[in-house]
Amino acid sequence: MAGRDFRTMFGSNDHRVGSDEAFTNREGQWRVFVSALDGHLRHVAGQGFDAADLEAPRRNLLVLHGIGGIGKSTLSRRLEAALSNAEHRPAQWGEPPWRGPRIVPVRVDLAHSANIDFERVVLTIRLAVAAAVGRPMPAFDIALRRYWDRTYPNQSLDEYLRRDGLMARFGQALPSQMQAALGEVAQGLALPGMLGSAVGQLTGALVRALREHRRSVRALAGCALLADVLEGDTDLEALSYYPHLLAWELARLPAGKRITPVVLLDTFEDVGDRTQRDKERLLQRLVWLMPNAFFVVTGRNRLQWADPALHGQLDWTGPVAWPGLADHGLPAPRTAEAYPDGARQILVGDFSDEDREDYLTRRLTIDGRPLIDPTLRRLIAARSHGLPLHLDLAVMRFLELRRAGVTPQPADLDVDFPALIVRTFADLTSDERNVLRGVSLLDAFDVTLATASSGTDRDGPVLRLLERPLVTHTPIGLWPYHLHALIRSTLRTAEDTTDDRWSPRDWRNAAERAHVALGRQWAEHDGPGRRVLIACLRQGLALAAEFHLDLRWLTEAAWQYVSDSVWEPLAVPLRDADGETRPRTPADALAELLSTLGRRQHEHRSNTADRLAAVLDTRLLPEELEHMALYYLAKVHRDLGDSAASRTAMQQVADGGGRRAPAARRGLAHLARLAGDFPAALSVARTLGWEGRQNRVLGDIHWPHGDITGAADHYERARNDAEQRGIAGERATSQAHRALALAFADPTTADGDIALAHELLADLTLHASSLTVHIAVLIRDAGRSTGVDRGTDIDGRARALRTELESAGLASIGPLLELAVCFHHAVRGDEENLAAAVGRLRRLTDESDQAYLGDIACFMGDLPVPPDGRAVRWLESEETVRRRWRTLVLRRTAGDRGSR
Repeated sequence: MAGRDFRTMFGSNDHRVGSDEAFTNREGQWRVFVSALDGHLRHVAGQGFDAADLEAPRRNLLVLHGIGGIGKSTLSRRLEAALSNAEHRPAQWGEPPWRGPRIVPVRVDLAHSANIDFERVVLTIRLAVAAAVGRPMPAFDIALRRYWDRTYPNQSLDEYLRRDGLMARFGQALPSQMQAALGEVAQGLALPGMLGSAVGQLTGALVRALREHRRSVRALAGCALLADVLEGDTDLEALSYYPHLLAWELARLPAGKRITPVVLLDTFEDVGDRTQRDKERLLQRLVWLMPNAFFVVTGRNRLQWADPALHGQLDWTGPVAWPGLADHGLPAPRTAEAYPDGARQILVGDFSDEDREDYLTRRLTIDGRPLIDPTLRRLIAARSHGLPLHLDLAVMRFLELRRAGVTPQPADLDVDFPALIVRTFADLTSDERNVLRGVSLLDAFDVTLATASSGTDRDGPVLRLLERPLVTHTPIGLWPYHLHALIRSTLRTAEDTTDDRWSPRDWRNAAERAHVALGRQWAEHDGPGRRVLIACLRQGLALAAEFHLDLRWLTEAAWQYVSDSVWEPLAVPLRDADGETRPRTPADALAELLSTLGRRQHEHRSNTADRLAAVLDTRLLPEELEHMALYYLAKVHRDLGDSAASRTAMQQVADGGGRRAPAARRGLAHLARLAGDFPAALSVARTLGWEGRQNRVLGDIHWPHGDITGAADHYERARNDAEQRGIAGERATSQAHRALALAFADPTTADGDIALAHELLADLTLHASSLTVHIAVLIRDAGRSTGVDRGTDIDGRARALRTELESAGLASIGPLLELAVCFHHAVRGDEENLAAAVGRLRRLTDESDQAYLGDIACFMGDLPVPPDGRAVRWLESEETVRRRWRTLVLRRTAGDRGSR
């Protein structure tokens, strides 16, 4: 009978409420294992047991499953150690009750990283038996030797065992035992000279002798299937049936030599998945065909072998074949006494999503119906992060409210429980508790960060804590360790009633230490990429914002973040004890500033402008970071088409003389160009140097004059400068502009530059530069017939790009798109559509900037420039610029005609 939850039973006068117990620890799992193994030993010792029985239900299996990081592998290793030597058995586990054959543990890690195939599983078991028994297993050994010699004719089994390290683990008993088995059979068949060198002939002679029932092979005649096995194929499928021979040999050992192998198969989830069961099928045969061995499977998932729906995927399925796996009651890591007799499917630690819902559905019932409604069940399940204790405490909280006559609401159960802290700390030393509190400040950590945040001067407590199942390990992460999400949340938010609890000052000091350690890791990192920068910024900003720390290294890291123009998302939530979300400290303001800059590639520029203005209004940032915010606000104003506001902000940043002053002067050059004052733009551009991106600015000045070669050269130099300095964003932007310029001159040449621009932008989030490349593609395809090759509907593609520009708030790019459409119609000689496109372009620029693009469109179509338009100050005569653009159109027209 399943265990009952007496707290629930005695916590309410409503005796209709049904309940189930639902928590345990490692001692309970040991008791489950001891009970299961003791039952197996008694079953094997019974008179009705036959190791060769191929039909009887199997109870030689225990499954311990649970979510990753809950400690299943640790449990598997500890079981192996406890069975190998009683001295390694934890004192609280107690003395096991079994007597009889010696227990021989064999642990096999099936993780992908261990690279264990089915052959090695079989060899590992045989090697363990060889070391424990010290005598041959003729039926199995002859079949295995035949398999090996045929499968690997150029590599002896002895050589493989030595090279793979298995001999070092189990000793060298197997090769000599296998040779002895072959010699014994050869001598019985009067073939003394036919030992290992002629295994095929030996097995052929043995099969004939078995078929003829000769007395010389009487010892092996009891193995009814041996002759058939030796006559069969020697592939992996055949090998998976050989364990039957080993089980038969183990069963006929003399009483003094008998053993019980306990095979621990760990990380079973890596065997396959719910659709790919080839390796699982082989391992199931191993378990089924060795009924006198006991198997302990640990993995993330339940074994589904008792499910009849798997018939055809596995050899033996259904509750009759595997009665211990068919328990579909409440899924919970319960004590040994709480499991029904014969239950062999045990949940360890945290629940999966499905099991959480199942738990809460079955945990409290009235007349067989769930007492907790679905909305509350979903909230509790999500809040628990799968931790069984949280689910248990939430259920008790539900009953407490119900007992008080209150109908539980979501807010009543969206809470942390201080009892979690007490239970978590129960078996930790004082140093380990400090480490645990320290790392709860961090999303992820390594040993160095954990040691620093805890305030200890030793790594020992950290290393001990890392062995606990409440810490998960992700080897591929920058910081490989993570604290269980619910435990972390509870440590940070629930009331701590322990004697050695931290004061607010203690927490702030720990945050300060962690913050300094993060800054040191960023400063000392000299490898490529921005991974360390982004990770340190995210954690450092969160700590500084929550605990009101000084910016320190964050200022320099913020400048590094913006310098590459890559814009990875930096969503750092503002946390405050009062629930306030607006910036209240410099760290809050910096977090909001960098988060806004990262988001601006994904939202309308007007939203970005509002956020940047709000950051500046707080006046929390130091002057140099205020200039950063003001500079990017100026850029956003320019993108939105508000040149006056942009010019005012750019001038303020340039006059400030800070780090963004060169970029602000570049912005002023852009604004002069956009206003059509090219001499002024050129005058500023010549003073910019690399920091002001001089070459890119010069390219932007030259291509409107039709000087495509000059512009392309400047863009190429800008790209190369950025590449030499490792500035990925500037490199991609310069290449995007180069592709745009070259697209006007030669579609064939532009192909390569457009492809390179796409490649450089692939891993970046630069919306404006990406749209520039899309416009370059339109220009490259200009004049081509609709629907043919790349000449799909230019007007249709332009409409799609207009929509994208509008949704992003990139009004400043709109006129460039319209110029591309004008170029298309000019090349095709479509005067009507060209006039309409020029009119649309003029309407965009008459009241704003880039009016010179309307003049260029007229040059393309050899049209007069309207006299009422705004005057453009070109670097050369208007006639020279007109001639260049008209020549580009005529060359494209001639080229398109020639290619038809």
